[in-house]
Amino acid sequence: MIQKFKLGDKKQYLHVVTEADTAAFKEGLVHPVYATFALGRDAEWCCRLFVLEMKEADEEGVGTFLTIHHHAPALLGAEVVFTAEIKSINGNEVICSYQAHQSNRLIASGEQGQKILKKEKFERIFNQLTNNG
Repeated sequence: MIQKFKLGDKKQYLHVVTEADTAAFKEGLVHPVYATFALGRDAEWCCRLFVLEMKEADEEGVGTFLTIHHHAPALLGAEVVFTAEIKSINGNEVICSYQAHQSNRLIASGEQGQKILKKEKFERIFNQLTNNG
């Protein structure tokens, strides 16, 4: 694992809300706004931007937790800027806090954790699951 970041370092990710991001389930559309689960996906991606630069070629990151506080709606076509900040690095675990804003409105906030592991460990775990059902 490459130690290239320090506490307080930040990454940003811009996402434009599309129909695929709306609160829709098997029963149909609930609201034509940015769904909490889609916010979570994009928050996790923003936090993962650190891991992409920290992992070695023989390593991969895996999410360990995600919290989402959904503060306000974002409509279709809205540009939402995610800002992730390194909160802690403990061994192979990276924990970030994040905020998502549309203009000056806070849309969501929370934390996300990831661990960086050797790819061979993932393969062992996945093979074990496949073979043991």
